[in-house]
Amino acid sequence: MVSTAPYGTWESPITAEIAAAHDGRPEYVGAVGEEVWWTEPRPAEGGRRALVRRRANGEQSVLPAPWNARTRVIEYGGRPWDGCPRPDGGPLVVFTDFADQRLYACEPDLPGSPEPRPLTPLSPVGGGLRWADPLIVPGRGEVWCVLEEFTGPEPTDVRRGVAAVPLDGSAADDRALVRELSDGAHRFVTGPRLSHDGRRAAWIAWDHPRMPWDGTEVQVAEVTEDGAFTGIRTLAGGPRESVAQIEWAADGTLVAATDRSGWWNLHRVDPGTGASTELCPREEEFGGPMWKVGLRWFAILPTGLIAVLHGRGDAVLGILDPETGELVDAPGPWTAWAPALAVQDTCVVGVAAGHHRGYEVVELDTATGHTRVIGSPHVDAVDPAYQPSPQLRTFTGPDGRDIHAHIHPPRNPDWTAPEGELPPFVVWVHGGPTGHSPCVLDLEIAYFTSRGIGVAEVNYGGSTGYGREYRNRLRGTWGVVDVEDCAAVAEALADEGTADRARLAIRGGSAGGWTAAASLAGTDLYACGTVIYPVLDLESWAGETHDFESRYLESLIGDRAEHAERYASRSPLSRAEGISAPFLLLQGLDDVICRPEQCERLLSKVAGRGVPHAYLAFEGESHGFRRKDTMVRALEAELSLYAQAMGFRTSGVATLELTT
Repeated sequence: MVSTAPYGTWESPITAEIAAAHDGRPEYVGAVGEEVWWTEPRPAEGGRRALVRRRANGEQSVLPAPWNARTRVIEYGGRPWDGCPRPDGGPLVVFTDFADQRLYACEPDLPGSPEPRPLTPLSPVGGGLRWADPLIVPGRGEVWCVLEEFTGPEPTDVRRGVAAVPLDGSAADDRALVRELSDGAHRFVTGPRLSHDGRRAAWIAWDHPRMPWDGTEVQVAEVTEDGAFTGIRTLAGGPRESVAQIEWAADGTLVAATDRSGWWNLHRVDPGTGASTELCPREEEFGGPMWKVGLRWFAILPTGLIAVLHGRGDAVLGILDPETGELVDAPGPWTAWAPALAVQDTCVVGVAAGHHRGYEVVELDTATGHTRVIGSPHVDAVDPAYQPSPQLRTFTGPDGRDIHAHIHPPRNPDWTAPEGELPPFVVWVHGGPTGHSPCVLDLEIAYFTSRGIGVAEVNYGGSTGYGREYRNRLRGTWGVVDVEDCAAVAEALADEGTADRARLAIRGGSAGGWTAAASLAGTDLYACGTVIYPVLDLESWAGETHDFESRYLESLIGDRAEHAERYASRSPLSRAEGISAPFLLLQGLDDVICRPEQCERLLSKVAGRGVPHAYLAFEGESHGFRRKDTMVRALEAELSLYAQAMGFRTSGVATLELTT
């Protein structure tokens, strides 16, 4: 029987505990002999990342708590592990542990399952020594990694390069035994790739003020018999060409995902001359933004076929014949694949999700064309009838520009709203801002839609997935285009009768928190907003944040000396007097990317002004909440904010105390 009640008040089986328990996704899939390994989240275990292997009798966690396979390189991290099979003793695996950022070796099949042993030393300087994207080099007794080394106390006192770490543990207490391979000529590097004949290495590098989606360079070197790099030179890329990934083909050429055409497409590059051939020219993306080290949008099979993610907006898995350019997509219900591909003989393994299923580890057998789930299988936490049914839409913004969005109307089989009532809607703003919201099942969204609150995920101008021109819309216009595009979607939903104009809200985290706060300060469109670990003050943020993004504002806003007025006029902190709608601030106290001081400065600006607000700060959380108890508290507080600001009652959650 269907009951009638106002939007927002519907009872739902999707609790905050259920949504939090299913937060996160598997990452960093790889093949170790005949086994597939990956990392996956453990929200109930303090948010650690477990290292998991798939054996004949099912999944097995390799590292017990508190081991946490997660690196802090560039703070956003990257691929933290690599492994190789051995004829005796089982696999050898190396990984970075989050607690001390040391590189460890693990031999889980040895008798007694000995504890992981450290391979790298600690450093008392700044953020210490960090390691990412490891590659165990066959026959050399060492692992090549991205090394991030702090040289002083400031976030920008750091150097990076490609380094070799002995597998015998001799460098565990001796930094001098870590052998540096690259020449230190670049501020940022990705992990190296070794050619099939072992004679050449290649990696990607870039420098401030560029971000990796602005421009990167492919570096190549000859590898000497003793494992040193010599003759380092730039092969491809440049200040206005972003190469997102490279891999060696069996014939000695490089395959690169480069956006020289305006789209990240695959090219075959001659390592001697740099001459390139486009393999499948399309106005689609075959790569993406390098927010982490070690992302993999494509992988080359032993047959020479290339497994590749491609598409506009969300990416799907296809198999490309590089000789003919023919591209055939994998079957199955998965509509978005993460950049985490790996190859095991004729099989391709990745992480994928769909409109009605969460991320899981999926295998495509290219010999048979069959796909199957092999790890972290999606299980419906509740009846799928309570999940939203998303609509992929394109809206028209200022100047007639396209704005891509996913619209999730309220949905609950047990409830309907009174005739004539329109639902409240929340605009969700992704982080980055050079990023993308995939259209996949998210139980945090379902938490709201099943209660009668719609959600609109906006891939505003500047988002990835739609070519370089679309993402360049945000150059110099952050705080303008993103705010306008989100408002345009919200206005359109109200104009067409999909949403209640008086009950619109906005929420976002990180760069999305900036857009949410800027929207509250610069418009009167929203009834309230949720602002999560945000950027609020451009001047202070540029000097406080981590090295990776410390010059990001030069492309998003402009040169600071030349455009000082933009830095002041666009910051929500400098426009705090424009905020009149209730808001909720959520912040991790260990966040080094968007520090708590950003929130504290805003709070001091609005104190005593009569604006209802709340501030929840969480110890032990950084940039992106990972602990189950944190996520539960944050979700319930957000729901309570909407109920108070939009005039409906909700049951089962504590009332968020708002101060003025």
